[in-house]
Amino acid sequence: MVALGGAVLTVETDLVAVEERLGSGGLVCPECSAVLARWGHARRRRVRDTDGGLWIVPRRSRCTGCGVTHVLLPVVLLVRRADTVAVIGAGLTAKATGAGHRLIAALLGRPRETVRGWLRRFATRLEPVRAVFTGWCRALAPDPVLPGPAGSAWADAIAAIGAAAAAVGARFGIGEVPLWQAAVVISAARLLAPGWPVPAGRT
Repeated sequence: MVALGGAVLTVETDLVAVEERLGSGGLVCPECSAVLARWGHARRRRVRDTDGGLWIVPRRSRCTGCGVTHVLLPVVLLVRRADTVAVIGAGLTAKATGAGHRLIAALLGRPRETVRGWLRRFATRLEPVRAVFTGWCRALAPDPVLPGPAGSAWADAIAAIGAAAAAVGARFGIGEVPLWQAAVVISAARLLAPGWPVPAGRT
C-alpha cells in the first residue's frame, strides 16, 4: 500500500499543467473554495503499472483559507494502493466476468493476497458504488443513458462506472474518458478506501 498523509485532491497527470494551475490560483480547496498554494512534495514512491512501474512524487498544497494541506494525487492512482487504477480496474472487471482471484493474480502478475484484498473491499460496496455512479450519470447528462441489469451485482457496478465515464466525456465535450480514471475522480481516489462511499445520513 502507498501511504499518503493529509487530504487528497485528484489532478491531471500533466505535472507542468498542475504546477501552472497552482501558481496561477487555478486550484481551490474542496473544503472552503479558497485558493491552494504550493506546499512541497510528498515522498517519492514507485507504483506498479500495467507495463512495469513508475515513480511518482505527489505535489502537496496548502489552502490559503482554512490551512488544510492536500496531496495532489494524479488521476491514475487510488489512495493507499501500490498499483495504478488501470491495473486494479482490470482485476475488478475480470471478477465481474466470473474470474477468481487466483486467475486474476496470474493474469496481472500480482500477489494473490493483493488481488484478494481489492476484490474483498470492492465486494463490500457493490450496491453503493452502483448508486453513486448512477447518480453522477444522472447529474451530468440531461438525458442520461443508464445501464440496464448486467447480470450480477459486480457487473452492474462496473456498468455504472462506465456510464458515468461516458457522461463525463459527453458533458464536457472531451470525448472518451478512461473508465477507471473517471472512477478515481468521482470517488476522490477513495474507490477502495475505508469509509467510502459515505453512508446515508452522514456528511
